[in-house]
Amino acid sequence: MRVSQMFIPTLREVPAEAEIASHQLMLRAGLIRKTASGIYAFLPLGYRTLRKIEQIIREEMDRIGAQELIMPALLPAEVYQFSGRWEIFGPEMFRLKDRSGRDFCLGPTHEEVFAETVRNEICSYRSLPMILYQIQEKYRDEIRPRFGVMRSREFVMKDAYSFDRNEEGLDISYGKMREAYERIFKRCGLDYIVVDADSGVMGGSGSQEFMIKSETGEEEIVFCESCGYAANIEKAQCVPDVYRSGEDTSSIEELPLEKVATPDARTIEELVEFFGCSSKEFAKTLIYQADDKIIAAMVRGDRELNQTKLQNHLGCTELSMADPETVKRITGAEVGFAGPMGLNIDILVDTEIAGMRNFVVGANETGYHFKNVNMGRDFKATDIADIRKAKEGDGCPICSNPVKVSRGIEIGHIFKLGTKYTKALNCIYLDESGKEHPMVMGSYGIGINRLMAAIIEQNNDENGILWPVSVAPYHVIIIPVNTTNPVQMEVAERIYYGLCSAGVEVMLDDRDERAGVKFKDADLIGIPIRITVGKKAGEGIVEYKLRKSAQIRELKVDDAINEAKQEVIGTAF
Repeated sequence: MRVSQMFIPTLREVPAEAEIASHQLMLRAGLIRKTASGIYAFLPLGYRTLRKIEQIIREEMDRIGAQELIMPALLPAEVYQFSGRWEIFGPEMFRLKDRSGRDFCLGPTHEEVFAETVRNEICSYRSLPMILYQIQEKYRDEIRPRFGVMRSREFVMKDAYSFDRNEEGLDISYGKMREAYERIFKRCGLDYIVVDADSGVMGGSGSQEFMIKSETGEEEIVFCESCGYAANIEKAQCVPDVYRSGEDTSSIEELPLEKVATPDARTIEELVEFFGCSSKEFAKTLIYQADDKIIAAMVRGDRELNQTKLQNHLGCTELSMADPETVKRITGAEVGFAGPMGLNIDILVDTEIAGMRNFVVGANETGYHFKNVNMGRDFKATDIADIRKAKEGDGCPICSNPVKVSRGIEIGHIFKLGTKYTKALNCIYLDESGKEHPMVMGSYGIGINRLMAAIIEQNNDENGILWPVSVAPYHVIIIPVNTTNPVQMEVAERIYYGLCSAGVEVMLDDRDERAGVKFKDADLIGIPIRITVGKKAGEGIVEYKLRKSAQIRELKVDDAINEAKQEVIGTAF
C-alpha cells in the first residue's frame, strides 16, 4: 500500500486524555479515535491488527475443534432472567425496550444464549462434548471507562463455551482451552502469567486469568517466586501469621477486659499512637450493607478487608460499606468506634482474628475502646473465614515463603461454570439409558481490544510501538529518501513488488516529505522492518533496519528482500 493513499492520521503531541502508553500510542499512531466516553472507532491500521489477532484466535480455536458461529448482540431479557443475572448485572447492562414494551439488552456476555441454543438443538450424549465460539461486540456500561480500549463500553470479545457430559469432560475441555490460550498469547508476542481468579458474576467452581505484569494495570497479582503460586488479589489465599510461624496463642493468658477513653483517636494510626503499640494488636470492626441485611466484618488492624472475598462468602448480590447513620443506629456510636461486643447482627471474623489474644476493639460508644478483648470470652463470631486482602511479604499458602504483589492487565479469563446455567435453562442431555442430566459447561473469554492494547503496553519505546511481526498492521515499510529521484523510486518499487509477490505486507512511503518525518512515522506506527532507499540506490545498496534494534545495515537490494522475507516467514507463525 502506498502511504500517500492511506488514512493514517498520526499525532505529534500526546493527547491530554491518554493516561497510559497504549492509549497514547493508539491515538498518536492513528489506530483509533474516540467517538464517546468508552467508545472507539478503529481506523485502518488499528483494524488490520485487530483482524490479525482475531485470525490467530480463530486458528487456535479451530485447532482444538471449536466451531465458530455468531449470536445476536440484541437479546431478550427472559434468557437472563432465567439465570438471575438480569438483576445481578445491575446498571452495567445496557437495557432497552422495543416498540411493544418488551425488555431487551445489549449482550454483555452470552452464557445463557449459548446454553439456550444448545438446549433447543442437542439432546443426546452422542453430540457431546462440543465447543462453540464467536467473535463479536459486547456492551457494558462501565461506571468509569478509562485507559482507552483497555476498559471501554463497547468492545470485541472472543467468547467460547464448552458443553460436556460431566466434570471429567469439563476438565478436558478446560485444559484444551488453556493450552489454546497459551499458544494465542505466545503468538501475539506476550510475556504472560496464569493466575487463579475470582469468578465474579459468572459463577462456577473455579477460574483462571491470563495476565501480563504492568505498572499501569488495574489488577493486582499475588505470586510466589519459590513455588510458582499465582492468584488475582481478589482470590489470593491468606495464611494467618500465627499459622505461618507455628506460634501457639492458646496458651497466652487472657487479661482482664478494660474500657479506655479514647476521645481523639478513631483511626488505626491514631490508636497506635494513643496506646503506644503495634497496629497488629487491634481488630477493626467494619459495618456492611449486604443486600437488605447489615453485617459486621472484622480484620486485624494492619490488614485491609477483601470485599470480593466477603461478598462471595456471604453470597450477596450487592455489598457496600454502611453509611454513617446506619453505623450509629447499629452500634450506638459514631464511625471509628465500632466493635463486636453487644452487636445484634452477624459478625464475620477473618481467620487471623481467631488466633489473636488481648487485642483492642471499639467499644460501640463514641470516644471509647476496649483493650484485652478475646474472641469466645467477650464476643461470639457468627463465622470465621479468610476475608482479608493479601499483601507483599505475606506467607505463600503453598510453601510459606514470602509472596510478591505486582500490578497486571487481564488479557483472558477461563471459567468452569459447571451446571449453573444449564440447570437454570434446562439444558439437558439423555445418557445411554435415557436418563436426563444437565450439561456441564465452561466459558472462555478474550477481550480482543484489550489484548491489542496489552501488546502495545509490553512492546513500545520512546519513539512508538514495536509490533511483533505476527500482529503488525504491515510487515515492512520502504522509505525512498527523495521521491523525485527516479533511481530511488525505481529501486523502491522493485523491492515493493518483490516483497508483495512473496506475500509480505508492505507500505511504500511515497509522500513528498522529509526523510526524518517518514522515519518518525514509521517508528511511531511500529512497522517491524524498515528499508531505506537513499544515495546508494544507484549502486544497488539500501539500508535495512529492524524496529526493535538500533542497528542499521547496508545490504544489496536482493539481500534486503530475502532477509525481509525470512524475518516475516520465520516470526509471523
